[in-house]
Amino acid sequence: MSSVQYYVASSLDGFIATADDDLAWLLQFDGFEGGKESYDSFMAGVGCIVMGGTTYQWLMDHEPGNWPYPDMPCWVFTHHEFSAPPGADVTFVRGDVAEFAGDFTGDAGGKNVWVVGGGELAAQFADAGLLDELIVSIIPVVLGQGKRLLPLKGPTPPLELAESRTQGRGIVELRYRFGGTPG
Repeated sequence: MSSVQYYVASSLDGFIATADDDLAWLLQFDGFEGGKESYDSFMAGVGCIVMGGTTYQWLMDHEPGNWPYPDMPCWVFTHHEFSAPPGADVTFVRGDVAEFAGDFTGDAGGKNVWVVGGGELAAQFADAGLLDELIVSIIPVVLGQGKRLLPLKGPTPPLELAESRTQGRGIVELRYRFGGTPG
């Protein structure tokens, strides 16, 4: 059965990007010990990707001519008019995430659905009760302000810590399941 997963990196103070979507603070950690193995292991379980328009635009600006998810269905929630890179399986939609949930899991073909990038979109999944896991790599920097990790409408019930591991350069990866019970 497919899980909807939000796999993301965050600063110590809970931000995933600066206010102007700069990721230099994160990119300085490229190549840290354990990072590639974690990403490759995670991606082996992913069958469909969902992202917002800001994340899609960032990819188009920073990876021109190189779509990073070949052979993977991708859904982009946006109010803007975009075109898909040649050969990419990208569907542009607008509306409530719950309206398309069956499409994502269908496209995932029994694998997981990855909510990429933006906390706003991940929060929509969480608020709709559709987010199953949060997998967050805590990066040892403090941004002070920026785009929040998961800007929810209110508090969640306690999440269940499923796994934690220390990686290179002081990075800690935490895997939480939604729907945990007080313990």
